[in-house]
Amino acid sequence: MSTFKAPKGTYDLVPPDSAAFLAVRAGLAAPLRSAGYGYVETPAFEHVELFARGVGESTDIVSKEMYAFETKGGSRLALRPEGTASVLRAALEANLHKAGNLPVKLWYSGSYYRYERPQKGRYRHFSQVGAEALGAEDPALDAELIILADQAYRSLGLRHFRILLNSLGDRTCRPAYRAALQDFLRGLDLDDDTRRRIEINPLRVLDDKRPQVQEQLAAVPLLRDHLCDACRAYHAQVRGLLDAAGVRYEEDPKLVRGLDYYTRTTFEFLHDGLGAQSAVGGGGRYDGLSEMIGGPALPSVGW
Repeated sequence: MSTFKAPKGTYDLVPPDSAAFLAVRAGLAAPLRSAGYGYVETPAFEHVELFARGVGESTDIVSKEMYAFETKGGSRLALRPEGTASVLRAALEANLHKAGNLPVKLWYSGSYYRYERPQKGRYRHFSQVGAEALGAEDPALDAELIILADQAYRSLGLRHFRILLNSLGDRTCRPAYRAALQDFLRGLDLDDDTRRRIEINPLRVLDDKRPQVQEQLAAVPLLRDHLCDACRAYHAQVRGLLDAAGVRYEEDPKLVRGLDYYTRTTFEFLHDGLGAQSAVGGGGRYDGLSEMIGGPALPSVGW
């Protein structure tokens, strides 16, 4: 036996479990490949600033969980904590958005890294499959990606999962909601960390899973009551397309996801048989992310 063990919070994939892993990855990828999504692979580390700008400095992922380090040459790099910012960076660098018809449709898989407390179903190193459609603001794309994920999970034999759906609005209607939300949250009994979050990104407070916080959020203002007409119409179109495809979902007005870049459509796939770590996937629209990382306007959606 070796003197060394895998670092805390990581895992090795060895037979026979590795065969199941490969089968799951192939099953998730199959609908994407059939729908014309091309494969992209990015480095396991990127410049820290890519995630600080894109994912958001107020998120736990960037402020507490990112593995960041300085190279011998003085560059600040980070092990990738999520996939979307890296895939968008790679697409922009390769000028894929200039090569032909938009949207650019990509899928990827790989390992990701977050320094968090290891627990059942949550590791510091994890694998995921993702898909991105870059360069088009179209409700049909949002619906397509949700439908493809639904097909992928069903192809693996999953049946008892739920799809949660919400709209986060856009730069037109979200500022007024942000102000109303901040006014409400400032009146609650919250710890100092959460109070700081109210000032930086109050939406993140809605994502707080602690019972003592959730109890106080019972009467919180909801974004759906503050949506502008354009966002309301967009969300109605997404819902209509999912209804037409026979995909069942639940509206969850408090669903915000954990990253700063989401706009409009946001969704999550939950499997209640998994206990506390019940989310098996999720994503949404991120129309401003390209500009955040120095690219052109490139409205996009993914999971």
